[in-house]
Amino acid sequence: MKRSGIATAYTFAACLASPALAQMSVEDQIETRQAAFQFAAWNMGKIKAQVVDGSVAYNPEQMQAAANAVAAVANSGLGSLFGPGTGMDQADGTKLKPAFFDEPDKAREIAIRFAQEASKLQAVARAGDADALAQQFRAVGQSCKACHDRYRAK
Repeated sequence: MKRSGIATAYTFAACLASPALAQMSVEDQIETRQAAFQFAAWNMGKIKAQVVDGSVAYNPEQMQAAANAVAAVANSGLGSLFGPGTGMDQADGTKLKPAFFDEPDKAREIAIRFAQEASKLQAVARAGDADALAQQFRAVGQSCKACHDRYRAK
């Protein structure tokens, strides 16, 4: 694992035990994580429009900004927003399956992969190669899909 991957893994693990969790209500945790994921999705949409669909003219600066935003969300310590009681079996307004809490190692593995792929997206965007960015966009999308398929109710 590269140095940044190790740092990401340690950061994510540390955030799971974050004292900030104790300061947020279940509702605030759910609302905050949903807002973070919506922001990441909005930025992924900008990348998709420019390098996958081609529906918007390619702008390297916009792509770098969007990739920076996705990477920031992925590496922000989102794990601390998945506290006890934030699954759909215990709280309203979420589609988080209870299985998430039954498989902490698998959930952590998926989250780390998302952070790693998002960090690669940031690096690829910085290089300015639209084709490479489209390829890495797909890798980030697959990391999102892995979590959705396993832990998000339809």
